[in-house]
Order: sequence, then structure tokens, then C-alpha cells
Amino acid sequence: MDYQAIIDKYYPADNALRRVLLQHSRQVADRCLQIVRKHRELPVDVQFLEEAAMLHDIGIFRCHAPSIYCEGTEPYICHGVLGAAILREEGYERHARVCERHTGTGLTRQSIEAQHLPLPLMDFVPETLEEQIVCYADKFYSKSSPDRVRSVLDAAQSLEKFGSQGVEKFLQWAKIFE
Repeated sequence: MDYQAIIDKYYPADNALRRVLLQHSRQVADRCLQIVRKHRELPVDVQFLEEAAMLHDIGIFRCHAPSIYCEGTEPYICHGVLGAAILREEGYERHARVCERHTGTGLTRQSIEAQHLPLPLMDFVPETLEEQIVCYADKFYSKSSPDRVRSVLDAAQSLEKFGSQGVEKFLQWAKIFE
């Protein structure tokens, strides 16, 4: 698969949003690749991991987040499921699953329902190692502060809004991936 061709299809113009997407996605992909180089014992599909990391935020253009140049109409929390729909239309189910499962440390049906989130009532929890690594690596980088790399502690604290279970899961991943 040619992830750059997909990015070019949905982000054709060289503009601020495309630059934000490319910088953030490359940061996440590079961290994913760093993790698998450090942990060669992990049974990971490295090519797929890089592709999925580069495409995990493909749906942001459909969301409303003016601070990062997103001029769509959907709530930002929906960018994962929107990106998953795009990748399914393109024929990439495995990549779609990464998109829809990378928010927080994954969202459960129960948390979606309890928080009245505008998402389908189902579990969006990373299952495969590749899904977990992309989800983990994503937490170190913010699209609104692209030059800042969070520490493990800062990244964990940024997840407190998703509840203590998310923080605990992230810290468990840190033990495996760092």
C-alpha cells in the first residue's frame, strides 16, 4: 500500500493542515519504528506499523478543530471513526482498525455511553500489537504543539481525562515499549 498516495488524495494542497498531519504522523511513525528496533522480540509487521502510523489521523480534515486548521463539521473525537471509514472505502481494513482504536488508550462502549460521546456504541480498544504501539506512540505528540515531545509521565497525565484505567494501561505499555 502507498500511504503517501492516500494522504495526497485527501490532503492534495500544500497547506497548514497537511503540514500538521504529515509532521505529526511522521513523529508517531518514527517513534513506532524506534520501539520495534529496540524490541526486536515483538512479533510486529513493521511495514504495516509504519503505514498505519502514517494514516492514523487521516480523518482529521472532516473535523472542526480550527486551532490545528481542521475546518470540517464533525466533533474532533470522531476523527478516528471518520478515518476508519475512509480507509475501509480504500480497502484497508487493518489500517482502519488502527484509526478507530487510537483515541486515548482506546474507548469502550461503556465509556462512550457514560460520556455521551458522538460515537457508535461499540468498543474501540487496541487489540493487536501494532494497534497498541500506534496508540501508545501517538500520546507523545500533540498536533497543536508539534515541537514538544511529552515524557512518559506527561503523556500519562494527558490521559487522565479518559480516567484512571487509561493512565494505567498507558503505563503498562510504557513498561513494554520503553
